[in-house]
Amino acid sequence: MPKKNSLTLRRVLSLLLTYVMLCVGGGVIVAALFAPGVFLTNETAKAVVPSLKVEGVDFDVTSLPQKSVMYASDGTTKIAEFYADNRTVVPLKKISKPMRQAVVAREDRRFFQHHGVDVQGVMRAFVQTFVKKGSMQGGSSLTQQYVKNVLSMQARESGDSIAQYHASEQTIARKVREMLIAVQMEKKYTKYEILQGYLNIAQFGNHNLYGVESAAKRYFNTTAAKLNIGQAATIAAITKNPARYDPSEEGNLKEAQNQRDIVLDLMLQEGYISQKQHDEAQSVPLKDMLDIQDVSSGCQVAGDAAFFCDYVTRQILKNKEFGDTEAERSKLLSEGGLTIVTTMDVHANAAAMNAARETIPPDDPSGFEVAIAAVRPGTGEILAFGLNRTYDATDLAKTDSTRTAVNYAVDEADGGGWGFQVGSTWKPINLVAWMQKGKPINQVLRTSTVYNVANFSCNGYGFAGSWSVQNSGGGTVANESPLQGLVMSHNTTQGAMAQQIGLCSIADAAKSMGYHNSIQGKEDVYDSNSFQAPMTIGAVQASPLTMANVYATIAANGTECTPIAITKMTDQRGKSYKVPSANCHQAIDPQIAQTTAYAINQGVTTPGGNATDAQLANDRKTFAKTGTNEDTYMLTAGFVPQVSAFVAVGNAESPQSFNYKTINGVTRPTWYGMYIAEPAWKKFMQTYLDAAKIPIDNNDGNADPKYLTGTGSKTGSSSVSSGGVIYNRSATTNNGTTTNNGTTNNGAADGTTTNNGGTTDNNAANNNANTGN
Repeated sequence: MPKKNSLTLRRVLSLLLTYVMLCVGGGVIVAALFAPGVFLTNETAKAVVPSLKVEGVDFDVTSLPQKSVMYASDGTTKIAEFYADNRTVVPLKKISKPMRQAVVAREDRRFFQHHGVDVQGVMRAFVQTFVKKGSMQGGSSLTQQYVKNVLSMQARESGDSIAQYHASEQTIARKVREMLIAVQMEKKYTKYEILQGYLNIAQFGNHNLYGVESAAKRYFNTTAAKLNIGQAATIAAITKNPARYDPSEEGNLKEAQNQRDIVLDLMLQEGYISQKQHDEAQSVPLKDMLDIQDVSSGCQVAGDAAFFCDYVTRQILKNKEFGDTEAERSKLLSEGGLTIVTTMDVHANAAAMNAARETIPPDDPSGFEVAIAAVRPGTGEILAFGLNRTYDATDLAKTDSTRTAVNYAVDEADGGGWGFQVGSTWKPINLVAWMQKGKPINQVLRTSTVYNVANFSCNGYGFAGSWSVQNSGGGTVANESPLQGLVMSHNTTQGAMAQQIGLCSIADAAKSMGYHNSIQGKEDVYDSNSFQAPMTIGAVQASPLTMANVYATIAANGTECTPIAITKMTDQRGKSYKVPSANCHQAIDPQIAQTTAYAINQGVTTPGGNATDAQLANDRKTFAKTGTNEDTYMLTAGFVPQVSAFVAVGNAESPQSFNYKTINGVTRPTWYGMYIAEPAWKKFMQTYLDAAKIPIDNNDGNADPKYLTGTGSKTGSSSVSSGGVIYNRSATTNNGTTTNNGTTNNGAADGTTTNNGGTTDNNAANNNANTGN
């Protein structure tokens, strides 16, 4: 018992001494009841003396952790929010008068009279706690509560568990420290600045809900500026016990309404509202006032924009412009109050997601993925991602194949997979390399089904052995130009081209156009994963985004840009961050780009061409190329001047044959790009172009005469002329080799290839691929 009495006496002395000191510090004239020596002998008081200084404690409300918001390219369509504390800081002038009055009435009715500490409140708490020996009473002024919140928040932010404990422990020492700082706070800041700080930092419910702006949105779907008397009273009541008085929890509703009514009584008592206003507000059941909004955050709740959201988030987390470490960048994203404007086009993303789902529904028995990426030529801006999956980063995705957090449209390093073998969509790259060597696209080449890969050697890279390759249906066209080889998507012609210009020329052209492999650590096209003879027919692994960007280089007159997803990023103070640059530059000669576009368009407009079914409506000049990789992937790439897109279809987790598969209710002995990928590409393009009202621009695809010099093959009994180029339409025979007839060159496939005796090997990329149209 003596020990207990001694402890109580120490607490009494501490509180009384603090009371006297604060009265003096606050400007209230009080008799010197205690000698200075007494203060110095009290251990509790000694412990808090250093806290008289407020240096190092930042009470600026603009420095509070705030949620970051990600927007689409229009700057207004919200994609997602990110936060540790769900808070949006607003100035006092944007907080309604009833809200200000409600919190003062509830928390500190003498707020405008005291100097940081409510002496009457302290004495009341003293009597209740130590005289009547009841439960510990707070007696804290609103300023003290602001101080407590700031100290707690900063301790939490620093990860200092000891500081966190001391910031919230129920002790006299903590109370004294808060009082001392509160007095100095009131000397430095006005009452209105303090009230503003409190209204922005206080917790107003579960789900890490802080500040009146977020509370107004959460409970009433409004803003702090528009809160009425009843709404303000409801929110003001929550701070006493955020978990118990949160009205969004059904079990709390009755008590939350009771607490609201208490606040209304206090507001009436203080003269803030009339009896009529009081009665009217109390007469409305709280449940009828509520308009609860979802406060979930992050890409998980971004809907169809979730895959785009995930990509943007990863760009922020890996960019050192936003912090030296990933932890710092993550903190900036969740607490920095960022406004992030992305390149996502709302119409494009919706069209891509819908096209992917409609092409192969997520629950289709085939399990095949559809991945779409679209970029704006000449800018690097990523417009959309489309996947026939629901974004889900939770454990549910482990057991539900329709859900995934893997964006198969992007590189592995950006949250994607190993990519897709791109098949014949690679072939325009060969044509660019061919022209870069000064060669005309109508030069007639002698083709073969077997090539000595030593002839592909270049720049110190050597190859040995032979490469067997054939067109769709077998064999080759003995004499064919590179233009014909692209329009009809023949494989053997690609080998003849590589034999003349070497594989390095093709690899260099690919890099200059923005190509790289998708597999992390093997991105360079010169990596053995890709740099071998079958590369010429697309036996490489790339993401749809990379291939869309390659085609965008052609669409932009040879201007290559690094894909970007962010156009602007600022924090709550208006600071602008340096976002990744597209680094747009002239990568290939404009005349070569125009001539390549011309050749791609010929594949759409020429009867029997590889992409005739890709033609867009209203005679819009269309540039498209289909592809099929063995029996595993179906692909289509293409563009109009304003948008470039790539579609890949197949099992993205691991190659899986689609022969005799039933896909979207249809069964075929074999599938080709023209059956699924091409319609998906067309559906996306047409839907987006219509929705965005993008005008028709048919000025691209004008071949430079110097690259057209030469004549095409004239074999065959029936031929079709287009642009001065002759295309074979019937079977011919040359040196015992049977060519493809018109029925097999309609965009279906380009035959099998085998790498015999090559010095490089790549199981990952499966370069011994059947690559096709």
